[in-house]
Amino acid sequence: MPSGPLSGIRLIEIDAIGPVPLCGMILSGLGAEIIRVGRPGGQSAWSDVGETVLLRGRINVTLDLKSDTDCGTLLQLVEQADGLIEGGRPGVMERLGLGPDECLARNPRLVYGRVTGWGQDGPLRLNAGHDINYIAMTGALHAIAQKGQAPTVPLNLVGDYAGGTMFLALGMVAALLSVKTTGKGQVVDAAMVDGVANLLSLFHAYLSTDSWHDQPASNLLDGAAPFYRCYTCKEGGHVAVGSLEPQFYTLLLAGLDIPADRYSQNDKDQWPAMEADFAATFLTRTRQEWEDRFAGTDACVSPVLSIREAMSHPAHAARNMFTDHRGVTQSAPAPRFSGTPTEIRPSVTLSSADALAVWL
Repeated sequence: MPSGPLSGIRLIEIDAIGPVPLCGMILSGLGAEIIRVGRPGGQSAWSDVGETVLLRGRINVTLDLKSDTDCGTLLQLVEQADGLIEGGRPGVMERLGLGPDECLARNPRLVYGRVTGWGQDGPLRLNAGHDINYIAMTGALHAIAQKGQAPTVPLNLVGDYAGGTMFLALGMVAALLSVKTTGKGQVVDAAMVDGVANLLSLFHAYLSTDSWHDQPASNLLDGAAPFYRCYTCKEGGHVAVGSLEPQFYTLLLAGLDIPADRYSQNDKDQWPAMEADFAATFLTRTRQEWEDRFAGTDACVSPVLSIREAMSHPAHAARNMFTDHRGVTQSAPAPRFSGTPTEIRPSVTLSSADALAVWL
């Protein structure tokens, strides 16, 4: 039996790209037992090397969902499941005879989780899209830019994973809790645009009070403030400075050997001179030298690490934040729990008959 707070929960994951595999990985790491249904001919568009990272911890089966026989097998699994997650365009699962109505008819306690970019309704619901499109349409991408430049693409972390995966995972857990009190399953409609809009709530609040300028690089948290941005160091490395609070800003100035009374922190008229001063000072030392200089202080100055550097940084090693699984370094399950430890489990591949036997 898997360990973790979701131990005993059985989920079906319909093969997809984007938010769904990461959601399955996270829920598996928390102890859920997941049968991942792949399609004939191999994995979906984004495969996983050795099934060791995004696809870890699942029971993999192959079903042709265009086949009546294999659809029947999936519905048998649904009868024994607590939940199902899928990431097809609206209407795809219904056309296969595997939509929420059919599945909930077989298992009224089922939580049916669906994640899309634009949601199950609305004029864009059938349009193709990717992370960059969803964050563009919610205002998030516009805010991530330097003045006069095109926005910076923040990988696919904001739309796919923060707005999609995490809201789907939260929705599944919330609905599974609801089943325990109501006895009734339901559909979770996790739209990435909805999730990203929720992530922007602080900035909606700022806009409502005229304390946020709706232009990039014009505000406290978007790189305009010299004490909340990144700087280049000697020999090309970078540091991230987040010295927002006055006491942290004072420590920043001390570490830079800049007199405490040279600038008024929140006087925007002084920000250009302050930024130039900071930039010139950071260029005098290497990234490692600045990391050493600010170590143990609350100045909120951190080295900008590459992904590979982060995996071996001593601070992360001390917490076992990364682990090796099948020879691949990757993140350990998160969050952590005191009473129900989590673990990475290997994936296994079974025939549909054997998968049914596991759950029946």
